[in-house]
Amino acid sequence: MHAGVKRALKDAWSASHADLARKQLGRLASSLQARHPGAAASLREGREETLTVQALGITAALWRTLRTTNPIENLNGSVAHYCRNVERWGDGQMVLRWVASALSDAATRMRKLRGCGQMRTLLKALDARRPANDDGAVLEAA
Repeated sequence: MHAGVKRALKDAWSASHADLARKQLGRLASSLQARHPGAAASLREGREETLTVQALGITAALWRTLRTTNPIENLNGSVAHYCRNVERWGDGQMVLRWVASALSDAATRMRKLRGCGQMRTLLKALDARRPANDDGAVLEAA
């Protein structure tokens, strides 16, 4: 049972198109419904979020980078390590100063994201999904 579910998830998440992956996850949820309704409900609830990167049209190295939490977990670990000896945080402004300082320090040890050449594609895809009433553009910030 577990191997079949693992394989179905892997197939869906490695599908070339979000629509195909959405169908595969829907079939998996349907097959789980009778014996594992909680797992089926969880799969249906998080389906769109798990397919976000595929739906944006990102592929190759940037897709592999963005589908994991590794970059943000690494940054969180750097901030925690930098701030580990602070005992009296004072107010919220002090917390912000320490975190900003930690991020500045961590920036010197960071490398480019794998697939960073596709960032323009990502920004265009995000702009295309921007609500009509929002006048700012992601590309302007980059």
